[in-house]
Amino acid sequence: MTALTPREIVRELDRYIIGQDDAKRAVAVALRNRYRRAQLPDDIREEVTPKNILMIGPTGVGKTEIARRLAKLVDAPFVKVEATKFTEVGYVGRDVESIIRDLVEAAIRLVKGQHAERVRIRAEANVEDRLVELLTQTTKRKPANPIDILLGNKPKQPEPSPEDRDKLVLKQDDARAKLRRGELEHEIVEVEVEESSPQPEIPGMDISMNDMLGSILPKKTKLRKVEVREARKILQAEEEQNLIDMDRVYSEAIERAEQHGIVFLDEIDKVAGRGGGHGPDVSREGVQRDILPIVEGSTVNTKYGPVKTDHILFIAAGAFHVSKVTDLIPELQGRFPVRVDLKPLTVEDYKRILTQPENALIRQYQLLLGVDGVTLEFDDSALSVIADYAWQANESSENIGARRLHTLMERILSDIAFNAGGGDAPQISVQVNAEYVKAQLSADIHQKDVRKYIL
Repeated sequence: MTALTPREIVRELDRYIIGQDDAKRAVAVALRNRYRRAQLPDDIREEVTPKNILMIGPTGVGKTEIARRLAKLVDAPFVKVEATKFTEVGYVGRDVESIIRDLVEAAIRLVKGQHAERVRIRAEANVEDRLVELLTQTTKRKPANPIDILLGNKPKQPEPSPEDRDKLVLKQDDARAKLRRGELEHEIVEVEVEESSPQPEIPGMDISMNDMLGSILPKKTKLRKVEVREARKILQAEEEQNLIDMDRVYSEAIERAEQHGIVFLDEIDKVAGRGGGHGPDVSREGVQRDILPIVEGSTVNTKYGPVKTDHILFIAAGAFHVSKVTDLIPELQGRFPVRVDLKPLTVEDYKRILTQPENALIRQYQLLLGVDGVTLEFDDSALSVIADYAWQANESSENIGARRLHTLMERILSDIAFNAGGGDAPQISVQVNAEYVKAQLSADIHQKDVRKYIL
């Protein structure tokens, strides 16, 4: 685990998220406490549990992004779930234990990718050998007989003569040299691939029929004719899979999920009871009761083995416009001791969001339109007008936070994006100023929705 100090973590989060310093400090301390716990003696380490975080704030202010960037920062297994997807045991829907199963799957993908990097060089060498063999084989391969696969029989190939072997070696050396020079990338070869079919899902179950029967039935394969460049990708994935010790991946992934997993539980306010005990909201309090044992620490059975949730970090988030934090059951409230209020965005925040983050919205549009030869520039007055319009729109209608900027940018650049492109289109430079922004947005911003006053 990366040993970053809280200040370094906040500095990394500042690269992508504007404002919300209190929330950044809270998650930075929680992440650093994991490293501190790992340095403790074994007898006390198990007693130190993570201090879960509850983020309270309107939509679009950065709650999800903070949690996602935090997980990427330390290569931790991360899963984002909505509390509204789950129902109390006994109702049709997903049970809350599927959260941990999803977290284990995320951990397996993460660990498997890291193991694949370690064996990549060996896999590339094996792929080259297989491509040379495919390019120089004289007899066409036939798909294996399923009965032979079940019985473990391999078809016998006739032994070539010494003269044929010498010719084959020369042919393979020539093909290998051309392959390394990139001269055979568009040659067609036949590759045997596993036949994939849609996996039927059983409602209420997280295990598919293919998972249950996969170890019994042989894998169906078929021959595909593909170019060498595509065959390289297929064979690379196969070779990496063969070189990776999956048992080791599973055990490491379970440990990573238990010790470093992060679960972002969104829309927690939507399952907060508001005094109702009947009707469509009857299962809300039941969902909270089901979430409680997972948050406070329990063992969840998965198809890869049991997973303990004692040291998984849970970050819950909700707007709490209608309900309040106190509407959650007291036991669940007590499991989120760190509470952070995220502030609504200001005009200055919107302006900074447009330009300062490394994935800033302005930079994204500049790169997108740059593909079609359009050099896009925004002057400071245009940015101020866009930020002001975003703030006004959020104040006068539903507050959707920074997501409002996406709506405004699409409206402003719709004509430019539509007319850009074409083989004979010249390189042009477009300067977007305040007047252009006002002209594009004036009709939308001043239009009032009067339908709600019509009976």
